[in-house]
Amino acid sequence: MNKRNVVREYLKKYTKYPNLKLARIIYSENNLLFKDVEAVRSIVRDLTGNNGKQKRIEVDDRFKTQAKPLNPYNLPESHEEKREAFILPKSCNNILLISDLHIPYHNIQAVTIALDYGKQNNVNTIFINGDLIDNHQVSKFETDPKKRSVKQEFDATKQFLVSLRAAFPDASIYWLKGNHCIRWEKFLLMKVREIWDDEYFQLEERLQLNSVKVKLLDDKTLVKAGKLSITHGHHIFKGVFTPVNPSRGAFLRAKQSLIVGHLHRASHHPEVDLDGKIISCWSTGCLCELKPNYSPMVSNAQHGFAHIIVESNGDYTVKNYQIVNGKLH
Repeated sequence: MNKRNVVREYLKKYTKYPNLKLARIIYSENNLLFKDVEAVRSIVRDLTGNNGKQKRIEVDDRFKTQAKPLNPYNLPESHEEKREAFILPKSCNNILLISDLHIPYHNIQAVTIALDYGKQNNVNTIFINGDLIDNHQVSKFETDPKKRSVKQEFDATKQFLVSLRAAFPDASIYWLKGNHCIRWEKFLLMKVREIWDDEYFQLEERLQLNSVKVKLLDDKTLVKAGKLSITHGHHIFKGVFTPVNPSRGAFLRAKQSLIVGHLHRASHHPEVDLDGKIISCWSTGCLCELKPNYSPMVSNAQHGFAHIIVESNGDYTVKNYQIVNGKLH
């Protein structure tokens, strides 16, 4: 793909980002295409008209840098972070949503049923809604030395992604990080701060996501599939807030149509506002073991996944499946 066209697409999406921050984002997601961050930044500056008259090659009027907002009171520089939703392309309109595999503690039968369903329904998008990998050994909680090592978890997750791409060679694959996924970067930050920002040790490089064309999304990113919001759920269900009905709990927090994972339980909660608008929230089941070590006796966990169909106007249909005794319900 043409480098300048790649940068143009990011400029359309991140309209208010500083050049350097945008260049870092582009490089982190396309490091096989660009030499380094400065190479990306140079193209960004070209397209936004910030490279000076002598070096300016091409300026796209759509991306010209706007005048900075006035600061009449000489307030200190703000480091406020602007959070914008990640909008799935309109072509991603037939989506298999899976979550909470917790590899290598996944349930092979449940995963197989979910992927079989995706193939039978010709999905064009796989959305992994958090906690693909367990990261047990780097947890802040008590760990079991008999469990799989960090390397074994990474190797198993890489094998899964290679198999997933082979099964769906033409599908768009997105992976939104969940609370277990970010255990690794938290471990690097707390234990080996000296290398935590070295790209070599990040999930993208460690799992070679570019080679299987998997786009990794930060766990703080709200994703939109048409008019439906998607998030893993750990930022919704915080602290002691663990509702009996996860989807109703999600509604009480989000106040908009939303689908979450995280709690490993399938549920649906609809509401109707005064204008007759229907707001629906869903929680999906998991695809991992149902009785892990931290809860070996009593567990409300269920296996499941969701199928999302998005219409051209953003309306959507959600089919939230449970897997019981190897059958879909």
